Amino acid sequence: MIVILIYVDDVIITGNCLAKIEEVKKKLDKNFSIKDLGVLKYFLGIEVARTKEGLVLSQRKYTLDILEDSGKIGCKPSSTPIEQGLKVDKGEENERVDASQYRRLVGRLLYLQATRPDITYSVNILSQFVADPRSNHLEAVNRILGYLKATPGQGILLSRTGDSTLSAYCDSDWLGCPYTRRSRTGYFLLLGGTPISWRTKKQFVVSRSSAEAEYRAMATTVSEIIWVRWLLSELRVHITSPTPLFCDNQAARHIANNPVYHERTKHVEMDCFFVRERVESKEIIPMNISSKMQIADLLTKGLSRQQLVFLLGKISMTNLHASS
Repeated sequence: MIVILIYVDDVIITGNCLAKIEEVKKKLDKNFSIKDLGVLKYFLGIEVARTKEGLVLSQRKYTLDILEDSGKIGCKPSSTPIEQGLKVDKGEENERVDASQYRRLVGRLLYLQATRPDITYSVNILSQFVADPRSNHLEAVNRILGYLKATPGQGILLSRTGDSTLSAYCDSDWLGCPYTRRSRTGYFLLLGGTPISWRTKKQFVVSRSSAEAEYRAMATTVSEIIWVRWLLSELRVHITSPTPLFCDNQAARHIANNPVYHERTKHVEMDCFFVRERVESKEIIPMNISSKMQIADLLTKGLSRQQLVFLLGKISMTNLHASS
């Protein structure tokens, strides 16, 4: 089996037979004159390091370039990317800042999320203000830069001993946006304990209850689970058991598991039937989890340093350059 990942003119070739890989490279070179860079070490700004535990994906050089270009290479390190419990508003009473500088910073941080789910929530929040950035928004961006100064080499560990178990975590912050009162959806998908897909996004409508907000988050996560299960099957990783979907909202789990339609759920009727259908087909199984163990909290709220480190430890985040 040969798998090829292509992005414009950058290509990764992998597979389970070295002889076949060499054969493919020779055929490609014959038709397109490719340049073989050898064992994968760097791809689109993502560094690949091999350790005895497995592969580590990080963006250390990219992170240091951001700090240097923004003049923050010597800034004071921060313990978290965003202040715990902070609700960032439009800040219309604050002074305007250089919009082009702010947009450039946020744009570069958005790409950094490819290996840094720990900054995804804070960057997503601040990306809402690129049209009219204020001093409070720039201060929040500088806090993220301070956090990156403390953890430039942090990345994702793809464990060599990991299995093919797929699990998912979903969460929402009810009425989290201070000026639209829309809730935020956050989810993590883990394969063998390693994060392979995550997202935080403001919901399209205002939810009238926390259960509704959680259920919308659950439906979004189920859509991603279905897609990932299909992708894995294409890669010949066959998952026959239901994917556990961990949610800390009892009402949302009850709606998903209960085939009886309730009057109070009519405003999320489509999501209800969509999720229940996948539960009945045994593609997913809603599971209970305590709020303290909810990994998706990384994507829906600012956390304390202690809780941030605890949750990052549960999703195979590692820092090769951390001082021992």
